Amino acid sequence: MSSSLAKEVVWITGVGAVEGLGAALARRFAQGGYKVAVSGRSPEKLNAVVRSIEAVDGEALALPGDAGSEADTLAAIQRIREWGPLKVAIFNVGNSVVAPTLELSTELFEQTWRASTLGGFIFARETTRLLLENGGGTLLFTGATSALRGKPPFAAFAAAKAGLRSLSQSFAREFGPQNVHVAHVVIDGAINGERIRSHAPQRFEQLGDDGTLALDDIADAYWYLHSQPRSAWTQELDLRPYKEPF
Repeated sequence: MSSSLAKEVVWITGVGAVEGLGAALARRFAQGGYKVAVSGRSPEKLNAVVRSIEAVDGEALALPGDAGSEADTLAAIQRIREWGPLKVAIFNVGNSVVAPTLELSTELFEQTWRASTLGGFIFARETTRLLLENGGGTLLFTGATSALRGKPPFAAFAAAKAGLRSLSQSFAREFGPQNVHVAHVVIDGAINGERIRSHAPQRFEQLGDDGTLALDDIADAYWYLHSQPRSAWTQELDLRPYKEPF
C-alpha cells in the first residue's frame, strides 16, 4: 500500500499506566481512526496500552524508550516511518520533581530538564520533519501550571516546563505557516488517573466530585485541537476543573 493510501499515524510519547493521560490520548485517537504508536520507559505498561486499543479493534505499536535519549527517539522515528504516514505527534512527558530548592541536586535538575525540555526538542524536531514530508499535521505538547509560574518546591519542574512552553511557541511560529498546527496544553489541576489514586488517595478524596480532570475529557480537548480548521488555530489551551482556583 502506498503511503498516500496508508492509514495515518499518531505518535504519543510519555505513555505509562492504562489509567493515565498518555493511554487516554492513545484511545481517543484510535477511536478517531488513527494507528497509534506509544512510547514510554516501561515496556510492560506500553504493552498493556496496546492490548487495550487492540481489544476495541484499533491498531497500536509499542516503542519503548527514554524521551531524553536522542538515539531512542531516532530509532522510534524509523519504525514509524516504516509503519505509516505520521500526521499527529503528542509530547506528553511529565516528570514532576518535588524538592526544597537548596536540597535540589544538579543531577536531579538536569534529569528533569533532559526529559521535559531536551526530550521535547528532540521529539518536536524529528516529528516535524516527518509532518512536513506528509504535507503538515499536528504537534501537541502537554504542559503544566508550573510552565506559567515557578514556585517552591518545584524549581526543577517549573524550569523544565517553562522551557517546553517556549519551545512550543518557537515551533508554532516557524512551522504554522507550513501547515503544522503546534499547540501547548496547560493542565491546571490534578488528573483523575492511576497516579493520584495510588500515590495520593487522601488528596483525591478531598478534591471531591469533579475536583479532578477526567482523562476522557482531557483527551477530547486534544482531539479538538487536532480537529480545528487552520483559519482559527489555538496555540495554547488551559484546562482545569470548574472549582480549581487560578
